Amino acid sequence: MTRPLRLEFPGAFYHIVNRGNAQGKLFLNNRDREKFLEYLRDSVDRFSLIVHAYCLMDNHYHLIVETPEANISRALQWLNVSYAVYFNKKRNRIGHVFQGRFKALIVNADEYLQILSRYIHLNPMRAKVVQHPENYRWSSYNAFVGNIEAPEWLELTYVLSTFQKTRKQAMHLYKKFCEDVDPQSLENPSKDAVQGFILGNDRFVKSIQEKLILTNADENEIPQLRKLKLRPAVEEIVAEVGKEFAWKTADILRAGKKGNTAREAAIYLSCFHTGLTGKEIGNYYGQISGARVAMILKKIKIKFAADKQFNKKIKKIEKRIVNN
Repeated sequence: MTRPLRLEFPGAFYHIVNRGNAQGKLFLNNRDREKFLEYLRDSVDRFSLIVHAYCLMDNHYHLIVETPEANISRALQWLNVSYAVYFNKKRNRIGHVFQGRFKALIVNADEYLQILSRYIHLNPMRAKVVQHPENYRWSSYNAFVGNIEAPEWLELTYVLSTFQKTRKQAMHLYKKFCEDVDPQSLENPSKDAVQGFILGNDRFVKSIQEKLILTNADENEIPQLRKLKLRPAVEEIVAEVGKEFAWKTADILRAGKKGNTAREAAIYLSCFHTGLTGKEIGNYYGQISGARVAMILKKIKIKFAADKQFNKKIKKIEKRIVNN
């Protein structure tokens, strides 16, 4: 089974889900839940995490986490291991507590944080544990609507600021936002995730694709990266670049020719629109390395920002090759 990609960068937002092993319970009593929240608080201090929402169910948990540092794997590993050690020691047991690796959906916060937080906070109602989210103690909902004082480690401002400038008005509107929907008909926002791990619009997906290509340029086999935004064939891109720049295909594919702007444009577009890895792209363009592809990408990003004419040509090609 393919291991899911775990992209980490400063300022990333994640929807984290982790479940009990073999669908077993993670939390057997309130002390277990309290202990998990204590470890969550400690992870905020240790790893500079920003927790935007949470909900602890019997056999799984949800978190919305922001990482000012690129460290989601280290932070969640510490959190899960710490809790698992506590859970097993308390019950004099051995074995796995969690069901494999945690799921981390990378999220466009501006677009999805509102609806993700609502989905998480209404989880107990969908599970028919309570009839109203205010009746569930083990989520951040009551802090969001002002029923309790939020713990220091819980960040409310980002989500609430999208409703109203004043905290009191925002809390009222957030409560209405959650109460005016039928929890049973509420769809999981993750259904829209691209390749199961990116939740955002086309521009956001493209920015994530760029980060993946740059950080995984020499990987031989990353199926999620290959499939991401799979659109035109690389041959189509080369043909369109040739038309726009008035270059022959053979010259675009030939490595080593200085000042080959058309070749650089073709490589750049191939990286963002074919779904191929950096290594696969390098092989197509004359057996250059994935690392060399990453270097070209960095160079083109600078040129893209500085050269308006080049920028214009790239955008014209994109309109022709991308099926919007």
